[in-house]
Amino acid sequence: MKKLLLIRHAKATHESGYTDFERPLTEKGIKGAETMAQHLLEQGIIPQLFVTSPALRTHTTANIFTDTLKLAPSTIIKAIYDAGEPTLMRIINELPADQDFIALVGHNPAVEQILYTLSGAIKEVPPGTVALIEFNLDTWEEIYEDSGKLTYYDNPKI
Repeated sequence: MKKLLLIRHAKATHESGYTDFERPLTEKGIKGAETMAQHLLEQGIIPQLFVTSPALRTHTTANIFTDTLKLAPSTIIKAIYDAGEPTLMRIINELPADQDFIALVGHNPAVEQILYTLSGAIKEVPPGTVALIEFNLDTWEEIYEDSGKLTYYDNPKI
């Protein structure tokens, strides 16, 4: 069984003076990410590996989760930054075979689209959302449209 935890980066600033790539998290975003990471810890939802976009807001979000969950630093995958749903599907299909539970920290609209594509779940994905999809499959390569089931969903607004 493979498990994929989709995480949309926490709330980031929209103030001028930053490129999109360099936008930092707001205080509210930091607190939201800490809350979501703590919820995962309390639920025993602990991925083996985190992969993230290199953008500051996603990388910072991933760091908050890996610190709270006491995991190794996240692996940066450049293509997550401007990925659409097809690119995210390719990235998921190419995840490390020796890992059964991976978290992917990315951006909308791609995170919301891939959640729907993989599970059929129609959910809003505001900043800081976590969504766990479980697949009754043995390899990442086997994952395809509607092959997973949404088993956990949470965000700082709930």
